[in-house]
Amino acid sequence: MKKIYNHLFFDLDHTLWDFERSAEEAKQSLFTKLKLKEMGIPSYEAFREKYIGINSGLWAQYREGNIEKAALNFNRFYLTLCEFGVDDSEVGKKMAAGFIEEISANTYLFPHAVEILEYLYAKYPLYIITNGFDEVQFPKLKNSGLDRFFKVIITSEEAGSKKPDPSIFHYALNKTHARAEESLMIGDDLVVDIDGARQVGIDQLFVNHNQTIHQDLVTIEVKSLIEIKNYL
Repeated sequence: MKKIYNHLFFDLDHTLWDFERSAEEAKQSLFTKLKLKEMGIPSYEAFREKYIGINSGLWAQYREGNIEKAALNFNRFYLTLCEFGVDDSEVGKKMAAGFIEEISANTYLFPHAVEILEYLYAKYPLYIITNGFDEVQFPKLKNSGLDRFFKVIITSEEAGSKKPDPSIFHYALNKTHARAEESLMIGDDLVVDIDGARQVGIDQLFVNHNQTIHQDLVTIEVKSLIEIKNYL
């Protein structure tokens, strides 16, 4: 028997909005526009390989509250440049600003994102809980046409805390006048979305786009957004 929920909370990046595809396109564009190969960086692939580790480490620091978003956005590019001996803060600044501008304009979504939101929108109030930057997330939602589906957009900047910190989930529940036991969190990250929601008593729907093998206990798991129809 299906459980009845009254409030659905969605993650945005990697769940509905195809962050990897959009980010790749933006970084490749900047690599070409700023002529990084002429500065001694052998290829975009070489740049990307260094960037991935640096970006991941900085995001972990950001979620823990150890660095501010401006430092994250600048350093992920500047420190990657330095890995190739390009110690140029101006280029780092141009990449940081250009990345925010370009990725915000991209509209790549996961398959069936609009279809499932149209289906759910007719049945439930829908909300977003995101750790992304305000100046990126709101344009993303508008440019992709997703903003029309969501009653409330809760960002980590507004809430003053980041997933998986229970505080952002409590903030979201208070703002939407929802109770944990009647809510469902839908996301792609087992730590940030799923475990974060579990800590405050919210059921979880894990969108396992990559079919990741795991041992986590989740309320519901799907491999594609369209499968959500089988449960809600």
